[in-house]
Amino acid sequence: MIYNSDIETMQLPDLRKLQNQRLQALLIRLQQTVPFYKNQWDAAGIDIAEISGVEDLHKVPFTKKTDLRDHYPYGLFAKPMGDIRRIHASSGTTGKPTVVGYTQNDLNLFDEVVARSLCCAGAQPEMTLHNAYGYGLFTGGLGMHGGATKLGMAVIPVSGGMTERQLTILQDFKPQVICCTPSYALTLGECCRDRGIDPHDLSVKYAVLGAEPWTEVVRQQVEEHLKVDAPNIYGLSEIIGPGVSQEEVTEKGTGSHIWEDHFFPEVVHKDTGEPLPNGEEGVLVFTTLTKEAFPLIRYWTNDICSIYYDSGSRRSHIKMSTIKGRADEMLIIRGVNLFHTQVEALFTEFDEVSANYQLLVDREGNMDKVTVLVEPQPSFQDLNAAQLATKLSLVIKSTIGLSMQVIVKDPGTIPRSEGGKLARIVDRR
Repeated sequence: MIYNSDIETMQLPDLRKLQNQRLQALLIRLQQTVPFYKNQWDAAGIDIAEISGVEDLHKVPFTKKTDLRDHYPYGLFAKPMGDIRRIHASSGTTGKPTVVGYTQNDLNLFDEVVARSLCCAGAQPEMTLHNAYGYGLFTGGLGMHGGATKLGMAVIPVSGGMTERQLTILQDFKPQVICCTPSYALTLGECCRDRGIDPHDLSVKYAVLGAEPWTEVVRQQVEEHLKVDAPNIYGLSEIIGPGVSQEEVTEKGTGSHIWEDHFFPEVVHKDTGEPLPNGEEGVLVFTTLTKEAFPLIRYWTNDICSIYYDSGSRRSHIKMSTIKGRADEMLIIRGVNLFHTQVEALFTEFDEVSANYQLLVDREGNMDKVTVLVEPQPSFQDLNAAQLATKLSLVIKSTIGLSMQVIVKDPGTIPRSEGGKLARIVDRR
């Protein structure tokens, strides 16, 4: 099912024309309403009249998260507070939170792109959504709720945590769709197994998972434990929340469609900021073409991926690869760049290894070291932990190029998600 076929299958020349019209109108409005952008462009000697379309965006400076924090809370809003109908914010765990405002038109847009995404993920009107994303300042809960309602679904606003209650509701309320973080879907699947709940007795068919980087290893285990299809949804609060892009349920593993009539993507070199050709990996950058309250020009997301068009897809919008990691979370260990997802991806070679793992980073003298904590699958009762640790260490060394100690822990001892994002890296340096 396609939610809006006129837009989602639009030919590229028509899509570019629409993007260019929206960009030109946005630049004029921002120059008039947001002093930050006017001052930034004046300092860079940029005449916005010379920005004729998205192909000229590389001439414009980036907007960084530090800019949002420097103008906390409302300094980058392009509409007066009288026009604002909702405010969300990031967690602010590494400083002041980034604050996002929405007009009524922005909320309508939010509902539309989430409805598109849910359709792309397999959901249909009259289905029921078990919404296990957190409600509140986090955009996930209310964002998914609004889009599901617009699609015509019934929403169970469970929010995160309280896993026993989640399992009861999954059994009794019989939703066809669940949305949550991938790590929490793993937790729910393990709890079903441990409590003897047969996933075939659940009505859930689709698990729409996002809000943290994940790999095929996690997908395979979620799908096996819950007997669902598990496509990826991508978003970030600064751009709108969930619904920036979505993986088609019948095209899993081939990337997620970015709704580029609203969010124009670029990928740039993480060190130089130079635009990279489609297919090359770098930092994902977004320009919001239609947002009213909190539009952003060339927002540096820090997410590492690539973008490309897929001529074999039903939808014409560009795709993004899975997120390899965040540029600001990349570890540099003895000169080697490391993302935790690189280690996770190697677990596909080991059926006996659970997708629950953690990287511990320590410093001994002047040298950094990484210890990998893993758990065996409970079905492997007679596992030789020492042999498994040795095999994993050898694969990590030969594939990633780093020597890491692997420690096989007892099942259930590595931290699980309780509904929110899960920290895979513990940096103790």
